[in-house]
Amino acid sequence: MKVTILYNTFEGYEAYPGAEIEAAADAAKPRRGTKKKKKRKTDIEAITDALRDLGHEPTTLPIDGRPQTLTKLARSSADLYFNLVESYAGDDTMEMHFAAFLDLVGKRYTGAGPQGSYLAMDKAVAKKIIHYHGLDTPYSVVVNKGRVEHAQDIRFPVIVKPAAEDASKGIDASSVVESIKDLFERIAYVHEEFDSPALLEEYIEGREIYAAILGNEKPEALPLVELDLSRLPDGMPRIAGYEVKFDVTTEAYKKTKSAPARDLDEELVTRIQETALTAFRVLKLRDYGRLDLRVTKDGRVYVIEANPNPWLDPTAEFAMAAKESGRSYVDVIGAIVELAMRR
Repeated sequence: MKVTILYNTFEGYEAYPGAEIEAAADAAKPRRGTKKKKKRKTDIEAITDALRDLGHEPTTLPIDGRPQTLTKLARSSADLYFNLVESYAGDDTMEMHFAAFLDLVGKRYTGAGPQGSYLAMDKAVAKKIIHYHGLDTPYSVVVNKGRVEHAQDIRFPVIVKPAAEDASKGIDASSVVESIKDLFERIAYVHEEFDSPALLEEYIEGREIYAAILGNEKPEALPLVELDLSRLPDGMPRIAGYEVKFDVTTEAYKKTKSAPARDLDEELVTRIQETALTAFRVLKLRDYGRLDLRVTKDGRVYVIEANPNPWLDPTAEFAMAAKESGRSYVDVIGAIVELAMRR
C-alpha cells in the first residue's frame, strides 16, 4: 500500500520540540577527539522505517505553506496519508483547516479530523465539553484583550497559558502566579507573545499522568505513563513547562523523566483510564490520542488537556505506553494505519 507521510516544514520549524536548543548546546560543547554524536532519528524517519517493515511503500511530502504544495497534495494518489501536520505556515491554529482540506479533496488520513483538532486546540471550549460530561477539569476563565469571559471564581495559585497552543508553548515556571500583579503581567505576556487569548486555570497540585488511547469504535486505554516532577528544583512549580519537557540545557529537564506510572492502585488506574476514554470520545478524537491529567493525593482525577495527534517519536510517551502494553513501535504504526483504513 502506498502511504505518504505529511509533515510540517517552514522557516524556523524544528524537526522535534527543543531541536534548536539541543543543536546549540551540542555546538557549544568542547570537542574531545573526532567521534561524532550519533544523529537522532526523527519521528518521520522512524515512521518511514516502520511502514517499510510492514510492507508498505512510504513516501514523504513536506507541507510548507505554499498553495503549490496543496495543489500537489490534491493531485497525489496515495492509498493513505499519515498526517503529522500540526500547523500551516507556522500557524498552529491552522491544524484543523489542514485536516479539513484533506477531507475536501477526498484523502484518507490518520488521526483527528477537523472537529477533533479544533476541540483539542481550543482549550477553553474543550474544558466546557469535558465538564458537561461529568469529568473534573480545573476551573478556568479566558481573558482576551479587553474582555473577560465569566467563569466560576478561582483561587491562587493560578496557571496562565495560551488558550490555543500545544507542545507546552507559553508554559514555564513563570506561568504559575500567586498575586494580582503577577497575574496581569503574565496575561500581557501571553497576549503580546502569542497573539492569543490567555487561559487562566486553577493550579492543581498532583501527579502528571499521560493516558494514551488507541482505537475508534472500541478505543483502548494503554498503560499509564507519568512525568515525574518530584525532583524539580526547590521553589519551582510542579508543571510540565517547556523547560521541563524540551530544553535540554536546563536543570529542570535533567531532573525529570517520563516512565510507566507505578504505585497506583488498580481502582485508581481504572478511573484514570475511564476518564481518558470518555474525554477521547467527547472531544471527537480518533485513531490515537493522549490525554494529560493530574491526580491529586486524595485520588481526584482532573483532565488538563487533550492531544489529538501526539508525538510519535519512538522515545515519547505514546510509544512508551504502547511498549508497556506489549506492542513494538512497528506494531503501533501498523495499528494506526489499520484504524485509519477501516474508517
